[in-house]
Amino acid sequence: MKKLLFCLVVTSIFLYSKVNAQAYEGTIEYSKKKQPAFAIDYAFSPEAAENALAAKLEKLGYKPKEEKGIFNKDKGFKIYKSTYLTEVNAISLDYLFKIERKSRKDKDEATIYMIMQKDGANFKTSMSAQDVEQAKFFLNNLRPNIEAANLELQIKAQEDVVAKAEKKLKTLKDDQVELEKKIATNKEDQLNTEKDIITQKSSLETLRSRRLPN
Repeated sequence: MKKLLFCLVVTSIFLYSKVNAQAYEGTIEYSKKKQPAFAIDYAFSPEAAENALAAKLEKLGYKPKEEKGIFNKDKGFKIYKSTYLTEVNAISLDYLFKIERKSRKDKDEATIYMIMQKDGANFKTSMSAQDVEQAKFFLNNLRPNIEAANLELQIKAQEDVVAKAEKKLKTLKDDQVELEKKIATNKEDQLNTEKDIITQKSSLETLRSRRLPN
């Protein structure tokens, strides 16, 4: 009984931590060095997290520049220059976001990294304790946006499933029409062939009747 209770408690804590993800302080490599950053793990796909973040910032009027290129070690970072995020800070800052799959196994778990810069320098070292909490609050508060983005992805996936099934049904119905045409043509050919056989048999009997007796 105690063992079962312990397992239930551990499971509850695990599920609570999954649902109530909390932002934390960490580092991520950018511009060839480890950068102080804020991060949070969400039990949603990276695509859902990316869509949610992009939609939130676009609603505020901001579009990112994305680091690209095969040999670019900063590939994947979305950079929002001179951005006002009042949830985080009252001043204009550069926000650098990178969203990664938490691990190869966890395709539906994403880690969001956020670097804040001012005049090209990492801003975290200048932040007060309250500023730090505000930055964490911003990441924590993304959950409803990510849930909404995830729902849209699920809807799109289900729409694709329905569209695929409808396409298959149309193909089957078209095949049925073609088969029914072939069956109708086949029946007509059978009737015509039966008539032809009667005619040919009649001709055969006529020819046989012309034989001379032995």
